[in-house]
Amino acid sequence: MAKQEITLQGLDGQLDELILTTNDETANGKLEDCARMLFPQEGETTPRLRFKGFEGEWQKKLLSDCLEISDEKNTDNIFGIEDVLSVSDENGVVNQIEHLGRSYAGKSVSGYKILRPGQIVYTKSPLRAKPYGIVKHNTGKAGIVSVLYAVYNPKEGVAPEYIHYYFDPAWRLNAYMRPLVNKGAKNTMNISDETALTGYIMIPKDIEEQKRIASFLQRLDDQMKLHQHQFERLKQLKSACLDSMFPQQSENTPPIRFKNFNNKWNRAMASELFITYNNRNHPELPVLSACQDIRGMAVRSESGYDISHDRANEVTYKVVMPGQFVIHLRSFQGGFAHSAVEGITSPAYTVFGFKETDKHDDYFWKTVFMSKAFVDRLKTITYGIRDGRSISFSEFGEMALNFPELEEQKSIASFFKRIDSNIAVQQQRLERLKQMKSACLDGMFPQNGGGTSHQ
Repeated sequence: MAKQEITLQGLDGQLDELILTTNDETANGKLEDCARMLFPQEGETTPRLRFKGFEGEWQKKLLSDCLEISDEKNTDNIFGIEDVLSVSDENGVVNQIEHLGRSYAGKSVSGYKILRPGQIVYTKSPLRAKPYGIVKHNTGKAGIVSVLYAVYNPKEGVAPEYIHYYFDPAWRLNAYMRPLVNKGAKNTMNISDETALTGYIMIPKDIEEQKRIASFLQRLDDQMKLHQHQFERLKQLKSACLDSMFPQQSENTPPIRFKNFNNKWNRAMASELFITYNNRNHPELPVLSACQDIRGMAVRSESGYDISHDRANEVTYKVVMPGQFVIHLRSFQGGFAHSAVEGITSPAYTVFGFKETDKHDDYFWKTVFMSKAFVDRLKTITYGIRDGRSISFSEFGEMALNFPELEEQKSIASFFKRIDSNIAVQQQRLERLKQMKSACLDGMFPQNGGGTSHQ
């Protein structure tokens, strides 16, 4: 069957065009359809996802043929404590004081290794996902690192940024380092700078292809950082609004209000506003799970949680209707989940709703129950259980709550819906970028890579 070329457009039309060579005629070029074809079979020496203009097999080379040890040290004290660099998996090479708020170096840094821009650094500090350390490319300023780190210069024909991204995914880095590292007492890393270079990697013969791959992945990283920043700003905005648009417990008006609302807020016990529901025997409805995020109650099969249960017990599960709330067991994390869907949930949970539905907006109360101020109040009345803390509806009923009239509730709810919607969009874009990067890190490199022997 003739090979088919499928164009995979870059993010937002700004990234370079990629060509996916395949013989699967059912794919239509979308990442979701192509992802299942991005993974080369073991033993292949070319990737299936490749930029235009590059052909031929990649080389399987010793890392020592790509990198050489740098012995440059700070013996003349060219750099001071303020120039000590840290290396993190998420942020790469960064100034230690800027990243951690202080320097952890000793009084003398004359023995530290110099790390210059364009060099590769290998840390020998284990992380949970990368227990054999991490490999990074210094894209920032020159500085110094601990003598426990290994610093390398790229040899001719090798792009250091390619080495950086080659070792970016945990599975590839771990597969390479695992045979080379001896774990010592207290999880120490016993591996010399020389030994770390004795494994094999796969690398394009053409340095321009190396750079093209790294440039593409760098753009993905830049986009992720942008969306992460926007995501964090939206969360900060929401937090600030929650503080200013709701009154303190001892007050009856908030610091900031929408126009045309001037009345004092009402105050009532929760038991005066809400009532529990115990409708059961509806196993035909989808099972819901409580999510620890803005979704609240979600259909279990779509929630992302891998939770099993005995389907025969579903007749005992409680019905949850849109606009109702669930008190679940993990009340130390908030414990109150709003439902926008109809379904059934664990009989151990408490389902409740409004006594007078025409006087309250459920999204307004969802915002209240997810606020830090409300969660902090819960901590004072919850009691311990084996895997967390719990709260009963009767205890909740004794809490005094502030709330405005329905129209102001709706205005506040509408405002927070917009913020939550924007947060969700940024989160989805960020997850999409992470998935895309993960797929590309697998699909743009042959799998016939790491190892300690030439095949």
